[in-house]
Amino acid sequence: MENLLKSSPPDYLITNTHLGQWRRFMYPNGAVFAEFRTHATFLGLPWFHFTRGRSPETGARVVAKGVVAVGRIAVGGIAIGQASFGLVSIAQLGVGLLFGFAQAAFGLYALGQVAIAGELAVGQLAVAPTAVGQLAVGNYALGQKGVGGHVWSPDERDPAAVEHFTTLWQGRWGEGSWESVE
Repeated sequence: MENLLKSSPPDYLITNTHLGQWRRFMYPNGAVFAEFRTHATFLGLPWFHFTRGRSPETGARVVAKGVVAVGRIAVGGIAIGQASFGLVSIAQLGVGLLFGFAQAAFGLYALGQVAIAGELAVGQLAVAPTAVGQLAVGNYALGQKGVGGHVWSPDERDPAAVEHFTTLWQGRWGEGSWESVE
């Protein structure tokens, strides 16, 4: 039996703008495929790539790949999607080489429900050398429950952890103090 998707090229609605090109396709059931790609590129990648829906040629999702990539699956400098990988990742499942912001986030710095990081993690479950979370696991752990070398929690107050987080707070965010609340 012949694959009907490959029998003839899809009849895309193609719109060219001064920034890039839109390709759109509507299936008989009303589902939509849309893709936008900028004309300008950087290292072979479009500056911006957006995808939505399933390709009428393959029936699969198209991975958004660009300096800024937005799609169900996205890969790029800044990647935004349900699953994404990039220098900065914003997603449900995100792997960011530098920053991961996601429900499940991974990166050098990670913020998410589950955050696993090489340097600093903030989340309900945070795992990193410096971890802040409801359950924090790390060399320096600040949380409702902490596990690690130096823990600051309701049950435990390691002076090294207090100094580490106080210095972190004061050094990065001003003259605030964890010791006193006015």
